[in-house]
Amino acid sequence: MKILYNGHFCTLDPSTATKRSIAIQGGRILAVGDDFDGKQEGIQTYNLGGRSVIPGLTDAHIHLQQYALSMQKVNCETKTLVECLRRVQDRTHHTLPGEWILGHGWNQNEWQDNDRGRSMLRSSVHPGAPAPQLPNSPAPFPTSTDLDNITPNHPVYLTAKSLHAAWVNHSALHLADITAQTPDPDNGQIMRDAHGNPTGILLESAMQMVFKIIPEPTVEQVAQAIQVAQPLLWRMGLTGVHDFDRRTCFTALQILQARCELGLRVVKSIPLEDLHHAVSLGLRTGFGNDFLRIGSIKTFADGALGPRTAAMLQPYEGVPSIDQRGMLLLDAEELFEQGKTAVENGLSLAVHAIGDRANHEVLNAIEQLRELERSIHRRQSPELNPLRHRIEHVQLIQPDDAHRLATLGVIASMQPIHAPSDMIMADRNWGERSVNAYAWRMLVKHNTCLAFGSDAPVESPNPFWGLYAAITRRRMDGTPGPEGWYPEQRLSLLEAFQGYTTGAAYAAGMENHLGKLAPGYLADLLVLNDDPFTCQPEQLLDLQPVATMVNGDWVFQEIFD
Repeated sequence: MKILYNGHFCTLDPSTATKRSIAIQGGRILAVGDDFDGKQEGIQTYNLGGRSVIPGLTDAHIHLQQYALSMQKVNCETKTLVECLRRVQDRTHHTLPGEWILGHGWNQNEWQDNDRGRSMLRSSVHPGAPAPQLPNSPAPFPTSTDLDNITPNHPVYLTAKSLHAAWVNHSALHLADITAQTPDPDNGQIMRDAHGNPTGILLESAMQMVFKIIPEPTVEQVAQAIQVAQPLLWRMGLTGVHDFDRRTCFTALQILQARCELGLRVVKSIPLEDLHHAVSLGLRTGFGNDFLRIGSIKTFADGALGPRTAAMLQPYEGVPSIDQRGMLLLDAEELFEQGKTAVENGLSLAVHAIGDRANHEVLNAIEQLRELERSIHRRQSPELNPLRHRIEHVQLIQPDDAHRLATLGVIASMQPIHAPSDMIMADRNWGERSVNAYAWRMLVKHNTCLAFGSDAPVESPNPFWGLYAAITRRRMDGTPGPEGWYPEQRLSLLEAFQGYTTGAAYAAGMENHLGKLAPGYLADLLVLNDDPFTCQPEQLLDLQPVATMVNGDWVFQEIFD
């Protein structure tokens, strides 16, 4: 047994609120109270010195394999195109000729040396308040020519921050046999110049044309990369994740679990293309154990904001054609037909939807699926609870649809850090519609369950950065001002914490034993270097655990001898 005493425990359990001590046995919380001390023989005791303790945090949307491997790639998240190119060039000096150079994180909208500049920033915005004029034309993409001069001996594949676009050089285009005569794939685009020649930018499914020829890491390499990433995530305060990578990642996670080396609680999604395999095997959402369990079937309704592939009800701002409304990859009927197979076999859906049209279509599909579920339950299993379908991102939603998530029991799986990161792009591409972007408060008012994550490696998985974004809607440098971007959508700190704890646990179907510090719950917790409920919002950016516990064991600690 372990007893942690002389602490300030924020339990997130309304029946106990805050307590000073906690007892742990067998990986679970035995009791919480105010009267335990460190004087009992034969029991491991830990004096917390009055420090704050919270439940372990869960990242409800991460690409674990991609995040782990991204630490080996060129970091392309720079403020200038020149700096991005310099980093790529530096990597050529340490890479054998002919080997691939891989990188991630570029965002042409943030490059200060891009010839349409991003220097104008919306000030603190309230509905109806005047705002500075932002350029409506999209920021120009880089080209393969930009890379060719610095990488003559290496093929290059660099993913955008959004993961919905790739930038490649001519060597990569040649290896993939992409020419002016190559047709665009379904649900993708090869960007071309005025003469029809590929520019080096591949959108959505076109990315696969190059990605599929890059040598894949082995399962063991992925397992090792995840093993290296785990301590970094523990130090950030994460004790669990909902992963949206594919088969190799799932296999690597099973290997780590078999070796007793998996120290994160993982809910693992299944890509849509593997739905028939899951059905054939009889897998259902929730199968597994408290460390590795099956989540939802993951599919995509649209693209992303940055490359203007998110599906919109109205055209993007400043575009010459009314047809420029992004890419709707699945409409309601198509999604219903796919979702029908999943629902009939006990598998929930997790649907990527960013634009307001995509979210509208997904909700229409889930409305039909709920009718199907009710019919199935009436005929077969009246005691079954509704499946916990989720929409991943929900970045823009029209007000008339906002109540439908709660009405339909749909979880809003959102990433708070996206709001300040994307605000300039959102203002440029969506204009006044941005009042309904990343609309956490609007959704909470309708009693929607929020599950918060990062979409790493799109953003940092540091949950305290996400908490800061959720309560301030500001960037780390304080922009766009004290009130934040559309401040009416801010959350309280408690509401934001719930997105990383009780909300994420509910999305995982684990709300009865995860996400709180309460008797019978799993002993996952963080001892913090400051009290998040009394510190200034800016101090959240530096908040970090001094000890992290998973399943009753310290996986990271720097305060106990």
